[in-house]
Amino acid sequence: MSESEKHLTRAAAIKYDPQEHDAPVLAAFGEGYLAQKIVSLAMESGVPILPDPSLSSMLSKISIGDEISPEMYEAVARVLAFVSEVDRTYGEKIKRSFDW
Repeated sequence: MSESEKHLTRAAAIKYDPQEHDAPVLAAFGEGYLAQKIVSLAMESGVPILPDPSLSSMLSKISIGDEISPEMYEAVARVLAFVSEVDRTYGEKIKRSFDW
């Protein structure tokens, strides 16, 4: 476990499948040890990680499985843009889902 993981207090995971939901949903959230496990699993799975304590704080107010609220759209859009840059296949998948 890295030094930054030891000091992690919150972590969240979001997922977005436009075929299933109108907005991204909260897939996981945890504090302390659970936050460390979320980050460790993401790293092991090759999931891009973007530290954003402000967004984690906002996401802590909704339940797992809930769509994010419109107030969070801008912050989550930054995360999705980051993921698209890191994982080009994800970005292409999202683009294809919107092809009519």
